[in-house]
Amino acid sequence: MALRPTQGDGSAGRWNRGSGKADFNAKRKKKVAEIHQALNSDPTDVAALRRMAISEGGLLTDEIRCQVWPKLLNVNTSEPPPMSRKDLRQLSKDYQQVLLDVRRSLRRFPPGMPDEQREGLQEELIDIILLILDRNPQLHYYQGYHDIVVTFLLVVGERLATSLVEKLSTHHLRDFMDPTMDNTKHILNYLMPIIDQVNPELHDFMQSAEVGTIFALSWLITWFGHVLSDFRHVVRLYDFFLACHPLMPIYFAAVIVLYREQEVLDCDCDMASVHHLLSQIPQDLPYETLISRAGDLFVQFPPSELAREAAAQQEAERTAASTFKDFELASAQQRPDMVLRQRFRGLLRPEARTKDVLTKPRTNRFVKLAVMGLTVALGAAALAVVKSALEWAPKFQLQLFP
Repeated sequence: MALRPTQGDGSAGRWNRGSGKADFNAKRKKKVAEIHQALNSDPTDVAALRRMAISEGGLLTDEIRCQVWPKLLNVNTSEPPPMSRKDLRQLSKDYQQVLLDVRRSLRRFPPGMPDEQREGLQEELIDIILLILDRNPQLHYYQGYHDIVVTFLLVVGERLATSLVEKLSTHHLRDFMDPTMDNTKHILNYLMPIIDQVNPELHDFMQSAEVGTIFALSWLITWFGHVLSDFRHVVRLYDFFLACHPLMPIYFAAVIVLYREQEVLDCDCDMASVHHLLSQIPQDLPYETLISRAGDLFVQFPPSELAREAAAQQEAERTAASTFKDFELASAQQRPDMVLRQRFRGLLRPEARTKDVLTKPRTNRFVKLAVMGLTVALGAAALAVVKSALEWAPKFQLQLFP
């Protein structure tokens, strides 16, 4: 059960724009009914739940998230949660850093929450993190991990959060929890090729400014939980990311930069100015529109196509992206950071580009949609299209995440 009041509509506000209250309530009621129908199906219709999580408005309430998030991650809620060891705080090498990070997490809790309740949740947050690290010694703590864990704690409570975050940590977040940042850097290096495909002028300006991609690091490794002040927006994005490919957060980061094109181009073309602008993420973004565009970009420029731009790159270490067979990502064995280096060396073929991705020709688009399991309707949010027999959630037995 959620530890905080449900937020009601989890959308960022576009759903009810231009329509009356009655229409809004009717849409909401219809979606709730569809979600419960999918939950009550035998077997559970996970494909439909993914569509609901991705589509406009997301999963609507924390009560629904408590039921749907476990299905998206293929976590059995009937299994007893792992038991916390009382001596973890004495034995864990990460305890002091976790403690410092959790103490700094005051703003991640609802405004007005009584100090006693917040402090209790912070203690639970520490216990969840240390238990997951203890049970999975291959995982390494990173600063920002607690921002993801606290989101699950606030929505589903300690018991379920432990199970969900453990599954998430060994799958979607695995690359961030390596002993080095190499795989995290590889994922960040998808950002500029995505921007280049959509807006070469913006890409070239950022390259000239030598701003790099470090401004998006906290976005990526916290799933935007650290940088967004409104919890409704955070959980809406978590609905989206949990239902999608692990690389979707970097596509969402790209659409934020693209959305702010004019602001960037109006900056002085130097690293300090551009980095300062981009690192200050606006809080009033049109989230539903950006979610839709991120899904559209994924369909048009999947990681496999971005990686294939480099003709002579070496095989890379496998990342969490490589485990999603649904998308058949050839990029699993390629280094996306090679794309920019080879472009500058003149080894890439020039490509026809367009400034507005939504006007770009979409050859065989619906064939791609069926293969990738994602479809986007112009002017609407992304919808998951997954075969009914396919359980897209992590499942060790099927080795979807070897």
